[in-house]
Amino acid sequence: MKTQNPKEGDTPFSYLVKVGHVSANPVQVHLEANEAERAGLAALWNVEAVNSLSADLQIARWKKDGIRIRGTLKGELVQACVVTLEPVLSRVDNEIEQIYVPEGSKLARIMTDDNGEMILDPEGPDIPEAFSGDTIDAGALVAEFAALSIDPYPKKPEAEFSDYIESDDEKDARPSPFAVLKDWKKD
Repeated sequence: MKTQNPKEGDTPFSYLVKVGHVSANPVQVHLEANEAERAGLAALWNVEAVNSLSADLQIARWKKDGIRIRGTLKGELVQACVVTLEPVLSRVDNEIEQIYVPEGSKLARIMTDDNGEMILDPEGPDIPEAFSGDTIDAGALVAEFAALSIDPYPKKPEAEFSDYIESDDEKDARPSPFAVLKDWKKD
């Protein structure tokens, strides 16, 4: 994914970081979504409500021209139960770590072997994200990590599918549409 220029981005939760102002010493930043931002995130994520979303981040220079953002995010949202459609309270608690490098940087290139196949370590760190311009949107990063933590099938603990009953009885089985052909033979 390539980070968008802030004018092109349409994320409802945004916190722009000027790359030129970031030093090697980590800067502590606390982000918290206001009511309008939470309403925009709820619409974007297709959930009933986002009650809270906050993040505590450390932003620092990485190598020569990269930026590292790491920290934790916490949130609370309301989703519809997939069984009863009643509101379900979900909590989001996640670690964030992302490295950004300028477009065209050698640090963002994907490593390939002699056959041209990508070399990826599933247990290793992610490759850095490329950014263009002089800003990075840390709010969009927080929103992205929060969205990845949302339960796609929220269910109340006591909710069950009661109208659907499976049966192995042959009398309940529907007749095959080909059953009428079993007695039909070619002479």
